[in-house]
Amino acid sequence: TILVIPGMVEGLTPGQEVVPYDVVYERALEAISQLAAFAEERKVAIGLENVWNKFLLSPLEMRDFIDKINSPFVGAYFDVGNVVLSGYPEQWIKILGKRIKKVHFKDYRRSVGTLDGFVDILSGDVNYPAVMQSLKYVGYEGWVTAEVFTANIHPESVLQRASLAMDWIMAGK
Repeated sequence: TILVIPGMVEGLTPGQEVVPYDVVYERALEAISQLAAFAEERKVAIGLENVWNKFLLSPLEMRDFIDKINSPFVGAYFDVGNVVLSGYPEQWIKILGKRIKKVHFKDYRRSVGTLDGFVDILSGDVNYPAVMQSLKYVGYEGWVTAEVFTANIHPESVLQRASLAMDWIMAGK
């Protein structure tokens, strides 16, 4: 699975151009539709990641976008931490269902409300028991990967904490 950000209405860098939503939608739909045939030829899945790009803002919208492309080689690369500011990952999972190709685990504290809200896995507001229950409900059996940040701290300690958190989550604690 290759991770693709499907479009960008506005990025995280101050002063970037804001592209009209409908323009981004049409461009992304055209580009991903073209890439779908290329992916199918090569038997590689395209996973569209939900990021802070002000695009595909709800699970219903992402589901419908993926369905318009109509290819088993295009789905979601779902990041549980990226939706916490404005939604609930377990709800996204149930709505996206079999469209989920891969999953990122990370965590976020809603009360922070900025990029600084991303924290170690199990230190934020992601309800991991509910996430795991939803993944089981939709029959997801693929990979989950930790996405962690190591700025200004020892990378080894971040990786160790992420590994322990992932073990705890996967064991169903």
